[in-house]
Amino acid sequence: MANCVQCGRKLPGLTFGKKLCQWCMQHEAAKRGEIAEDARQPVVAAPWIRRRESSISLTQILFGANVAVFLAMALASGAVIDFPGRTMLALGANYGPYTLTGQYWRLFTYMFLHQGLVHIAFNMWCLWDLGALAESLYGRRSFAAIYLITGVAGGIASVGWNPGVFTVGASGAIFGLAGALLASFYLGEFSLPSVAIRGTVTSLAFFIVINILFGAGLNIFGGGSFAVDNAAHIGGLVSGLIMGALIARIAPHRDAPARRFAVIAAVAMLVLISGLVVIQWRGALFRVEPVLGLLNWFGIR
Repeated sequence: MANCVQCGRKLPGLTFGKKLCQWCMQHEAAKRGEIAEDARQPVVAAPWIRRRESSISLTQILFGANVAVFLAMALASGAVIDFPGRTMLALGANYGPYTLTGQYWRLFTYMFLHQGLVHIAFNMWCLWDLGALAESLYGRRSFAAIYLITGVAGGIASVGWNPGVFTVGASGAIFGLAGALLASFYLGEFSLPSVAIRGTVTSLAFFIVINILFGAGLNIFGGGSFAVDNAAHIGGLVSGLIMGALIARIAPHRDAPARRFAVIAAVAMLVLISGLVVIQWRGALFRVEPVLGLLNWFGIR
């Protein structure tokens, strides 16, 4: 995703050769008198306006937090390319025998852990682009809620589908951002003309499909000690689609914080109920002892 040479905004993916964003193209056309004076102009805030609010975005803070945790894991394990399971477990990996028996905080901490260098590099590249776009459109508070709630939803889906495996990574939350953006663009939360969002929607859809197919192929044909958790991806994506759709239909404007908060609270409650269902369903496997429960899961007596 390149930047507009005039205003610095991110250009949609798969737009090779373009140098100006749709906002600047329409603005220049308006100055030349080529379009009507009352034509709808995209409402995405200019980069210099956003910078007046804070010199550091929440996307950058999340990026830094993930990198800081990665460095802590490297120091604790002495590895960089592929961290051992004991390190991930000690620092908060999402793992059925522990998560489902009371250590629910792992549904949050797993989002900031990564398998190794390749894993965090790819996730942070995606977070940097999708996060900046989502934060500029939703605002900092809503962006934070979407990121954290969909990340937890991805963790719940993962531990429900694969309770006997480790889950780490920010990709569940990143898929949540992608789902929220897709839903909001499709349902018309933002007053952008279709030509302005077509490239972004195509790029998001491409990102989602390729990652899910890549994950399925890697898991089927084997990727060494690295596996892609598509359950977390789908859990984050679905919850993001739901949240984005509700925000677009019920609370599209930032100047109605009570309605936006109500939508976020409703989705958070839905995720909480889903978590309770998964705990009740899968938790029986591990309530006696985590190790015995894991043996039972694999059919070992």
